[in-house]
Amino acid sequence: MDQRSDAEIVDAVLDGDADAYAILFARYRDAYTRYAIRLLGSRDDAEEALLAAFLRAYRALGQCRDPARFGAWLRRIVMNECRTRATRRGRRERYFVRDAEALDAVLAPDPREDGALREEIQLALDRLDVAHREAFLLKHVEELSYEEMAALTGAGVSALKMRVKRACDRLRELLEEVHRP
Repeated sequence: MDQRSDAEIVDAVLDGDADAYAILFARYRDAYTRYAIRLLGSRDDAEEALLAAFLRAYRALGQCRDPARFGAWLRRIVMNECRTRATRRGRRERYFVRDAEALDAVLAPDPREDGALREEIQLALDRLDVAHREAFLLKHVEELSYEEMAALTGAGVSALKMRVKRACDRLRELLEEVHRP
């Protein structure tokens, strides 16, 4: 495993070592795949979004103002790519995880979680609109602060708090519907 910092690798890529970009790809792929699958609902869509985001980042690498924060810069590109794809697709259909095995393969399963409950939660998440789902995932799955979320999304902290609250309320309603007799 390469021990160089993101900034050192970005500098190497900018100096002509295109192969060094593979190190950054490997370093961030799993975490961003998890996010993209959760947001988009399928591994295929997530992989397309990630490849497009990594390609965009590679082409714009010279525009990365702080190479030491490459991961945060890339996260924003991944989020934008996923958001764009989700919005386009949302006009045509609702999201349902069709590739639950792929999601399970990316996520480290918690042995305390019940598989059926995890599936119910994912189905409920898929029924949220994109803005609420994104806010919920950033807060409760990616564990970002509201300030970090605001920097990534461009939305205000109070708007993000409201989105997370509404997402939680709606998820609660959806999960209660499943468990009503």
